Amino acid sequence: MCDLCSLRRRDFLKGAFGTVLGAATGGGLFSALPALAQTSPAPAVAPPREFVLRGGHVLTMNAAGIDLPAGDVHIRDGIIVAVGENISAAGAEIIDAADMIVMPGFVETHWHLWNTALRGAIRADDPKAGYFPLTLRLGPKCTPQDAYASVRLGAAEGLMSGITTLHNWAHNIRTPEHANAELQALKDMGIRSRFSYGWGQDLPLTSPMNLADLTRVQKEWGGSPNMLRLGAALRSPTPGSRGAVPIDVLKVEVDGLRKLGLPMTMHTGVKGLVDVLASIGALGPDMMLVHAQGLSEGERRAVAYTKLVYSMSPVIELSFSAVRSGTIQYEELKTLEVPLGLSIDSSGASASADFFNVMRALMWSDWQRSGAPLRLPPRRIVQLATIDGARLMGLDKITGSLEPGKRADIITVRKLDLNMAPVQDPYYSLVFSGQPSNIDMVVADGRIVRRNGAAVGIDVNKIVSEAIASANGILSRG
Repeated sequence: MCDLCSLRRRDFLKGAFGTVLGAATGGGLFSALPALAQTSPAPAVAPPREFVLRGGHVLTMNAAGIDLPAGDVHIRDGIIVAVGENISAAGAEIIDAADMIVMPGFVETHWHLWNTALRGAIRADDPKAGYFPLTLRLGPKCTPQDAYASVRLGAAEGLMSGITTLHNWAHNIRTPEHANAELQALKDMGIRSRFSYGWGQDLPLTSPMNLADLTRVQKEWGGSPNMLRLGAALRSPTPGSRGAVPIDVLKVEVDGLRKLGLPMTMHTGVKGLVDVLASIGALGPDMMLVHAQGLSEGERRAVAYTKLVYSMSPVIELSFSAVRSGTIQYEELKTLEVPLGLSIDSSGASASADFFNVMRALMWSDWQRSGAPLRLPPRRIVQLATIDGARLMGLDKITGSLEPGKRADIITVRKLDLNMAPVQDPYYSLVFSGQPSNIDMVVADGRIVRRNGAAVGIDVNKIVSEAIASANGILSRG
């Protein structure tokens, strides 16, 4: 195995990021990022070990559908201890949540974080500067330092936008150092996540992904099931396309990943792709498909029968892929009881990590298709954004609802902001009116990372300046 394949996180910290930032802002060119030990966000003030969110409108998102118009949530050492009314918690810090919606953090299920910092250069579907031609051209120019800066930027934006769990769909893993960089960024941001190891943008389609290095990653980074889980992102065998991964190569990957016991994920949306996957036995509950478009009736039945799960990215699906792949088949898959969740896809392409906008986009899509306003109720959409997303990720015993024993992933949303007030139905207001700017507090695994609308323990200016320098460097090289 090459020297890179034996790289350890300790060596990575010393080597890959051991240099200093040359030009941090403006038009400066990228040299390298500071050592990770210096950039890892550490809380400015230690978060309280025990606190109670008092008197908020609590949306538990539990199976019983219990809401508390004036409820409390008690957190101790990162765990939800109790949810109820007038909770007594001697010695705990009391945080006033009156006039707030208190709910689980959003669970994001498919996000290409490595190109977040390129969003300023992406021009929709322009033939040269659109998302696909630009990322294909610039992906090979991205260093591990660039990957770190971009993933950290996206994860920080996600946290500030209320996303407390994400799925990093990493499809520009060019070397073991790139994998380490993206994993380190997730760890440094302290966000609950799945890292799905993929391939490099220009690596040959005729070779399987680096399963040997994925085995290394599994050994070195797979020991934190609560905060970081591992999976694999597969290339799509697009039917009838000369620029697609060969079926025999895909089968090698699927068989290898099942031996490792890792969940898999793949983009779909192209007609006939599910049938191709069925032909090599790739369908099953360990496969998450992305983009619920282009499915025939038979393919939908196969998806339901084999217990696949589906991630929908409605902002991207309404804009980039509607013409190519058709409408979002939410209603059809829901009728077949296929597990569904929501995702950003790429904040490089959509230009933001606004999960409120993701919820609205799904509502608009269903509204347009059916001609029936609110056939897809706002409460159901919030469910997709929280507990259903957690179920898709295999994390519903850990997060996604506010219940005793679960980890404390919580957001509070101000009801009295100009764009929110007056709130009559909190679900309606969240889906129709909500914006990331309305989020007052974010609690990630019991750690307060946003309070009174401001970041806590996260150096936003540093993260942004290093992402700008990285983007400038990639563009100069590309």
